[in-house]
Amino acid sequence: MPLLQIRDHEAPFWLPNGHFQSIYPSLFRKINDVAYTRERIETNDDDFLNLDWAKSKQPSKGLVILSHGLEGDSSRQYILGMVRALTRDGYDCLAWNYRSCGGEMNRQLRFYHSGATDDLDLVVQHALKKGCGALYMMGFSLGGNLTLKYLGERGQKLDPRIRRSVVFSVPMDLLACSRAIEKPENRVYLRRFLSSLKPKVVQKAMLYPDRISVEPYAHVKTFYDFDHVYTAALHGFADADDYYRQNSSRFFVEAITIPTLIVNSVNDPLVPAESLPQALIAQLPQVWLELTEAGGHCGFRPAQLKNGMYWSEQRALEFLEGEYYD
Repeated sequence: MPLLQIRDHEAPFWLPNGHFQSIYPSLFRKINDVAYTRERIETNDDDFLNLDWAKSKQPSKGLVILSHGLEGDSSRQYILGMVRALTRDGYDCLAWNYRSCGGEMNRQLRFYHSGATDDLDLVVQHALKKGCGALYMMGFSLGGNLTLKYLGERGQKLDPRIRRSVVFSVPMDLLACSRAIEKPENRVYLRRFLSSLKPKVVQKAMLYPDRISVEPYAHVKTFYDFDHVYTAALHGFADADDYYRQNSSRFFVEAITIPTLIVNSVNDPLVPAESLPQALIAQLPQVWLELTEAGGHCGFRPAQLKNGMYWSEQRALEFLEGEYYD
C-alpha cells in the first residue's frame, strides 16, 4: 500500500525535537487510573510470564495484546495510556511482561530478546483458550518488532481470530538501530539501557555461575557489544550479526496477512527512518507505514490533549475500528 506522510500530528512547541518528544512522556506522564489483574502462566521450559489484564466496563469489542519495549514492562506510560484509551472504548487488554521484566527475575538462564516469538505465542494461545473472541495485537519499539515477526512467521497459518495489528516506533532493522544508538547524541539512551541490563546479568551470574559471567560486561560499551556477548550466547545465535539477521522484522513483514499499521516518526532518535523497508512495504497489500514528522520514540504527545489521550492512542483506535484503509 502507498506510504503515508502524516501531518495531523502536531507536537507541542515546547517539545522542539525528537529527544524532548521521547523523554518528556517517559519522565512526566503519570497515569494512575488503570487497574490490572495479574496472572502468572508457566512456560514449557519451567519458567513463567506475568500477564496484566484490564477489563473494559463496556461490552467487549475483543482483546488487545500489548507488547512493551526494551527494558519496559506493563507499567510504562505508553502501555498504560494505550490500555486506558482501549478500555474506555470497549476493548479488553492484556499487557504482558517479558522474562526478567516487571521487577521479577525469571528462573531460566535466558532473558527475553527482540525475536522471542515463542513467548508471545504462548500468551496468544493462552488468551485464545480463554475465549476472548476477536484478538488484536499491538507493540511498541522492541515489542513492535516482536509483533511483526510473529505475524510474518505465521503468515497464512495465523489464527483467524487475530484480526488487526498496530505497532509504534519499530526497529525493523536491528543492526541499523543498534548502530544508531551509538551516536554521541544518543549516548544518554545507551547508558540508561546498559545500566538497566547489568543488574540482570549479575543476578543471572549468581543463579548460573557456570553458564554466565559478569566479567565480560567490563568490555560492553554498546548494544552491539551486549548482544554479541550476552544476547546471542544465551539464546542460541552465533553472534550479534546472526541475532540481528534472524530477528529483524524487515525480513518477515512481507508474509503478514492481516491489516497491520506501522507508525514511526521521522525524528525518532533511536530508529532512523531510512532503516525502515519503505519500498517493500509500499508493495504489500495488508501493511501500511505511516511516518510522522514529529513524535520521537514512543512519544507522540499532541499539542492539545483531549481526555488525556496521546495522538498514538487515537490513531490506534481509528485503525482497530476499521475507519482507515478498508
